[in-house]
Amino acid sequence: MIAPVPHRLSVRVYYEDTDFSGLVYHASHLRFMERGRTELLRDLGIFQRALLESPGGGLFFVVRAITIDFRRPALMDDLLTVETRVEQVAGASVDLAQRVLRGEEPLVTALVKVAAVEGGKARRLPADVRQKFESALAPAAPPP
Repeated sequence: MIAPVPHRLSVRVYYEDTDFSGLVYHASHLRFMERGRTELLRDLGIFQRALLESPGGGLFFVVRAITIDFRRPALMDDLLTVETRVEQVAGASVDLAQRVLRGEEPLVTALVKVAAVEGGKARRLPADVRQKFESALAPAAPPP
């Protein structure tokens, strides 16, 4: 299944997502983005539990690097959209661009590199998993 570019997930902000100031705690945005990445994989037909439990498997994804920019706060009861785009697929990793929006307003942007790991070591993406990620690659920008 080919996911729409970008993949979108709606998230409601609950009291538990906020800190003492009433604003969304920064780590809550990381959870929102993790859900966005997980749902992108699911929509692509990549099921993490199946990879982990497959015979000879034990493959899972870890966040290797993340660059995040907090632009504006989110508030309790806000309805947010988490957008996730596949930017690049490499041998053992995938680069994703994510945004958390309130309406059309970007609140948080992030670049995330996830790596495939098996037995505690980086592992090349299986061909079928790689193909599914590649099916969702963000279209290249048109030449100037």
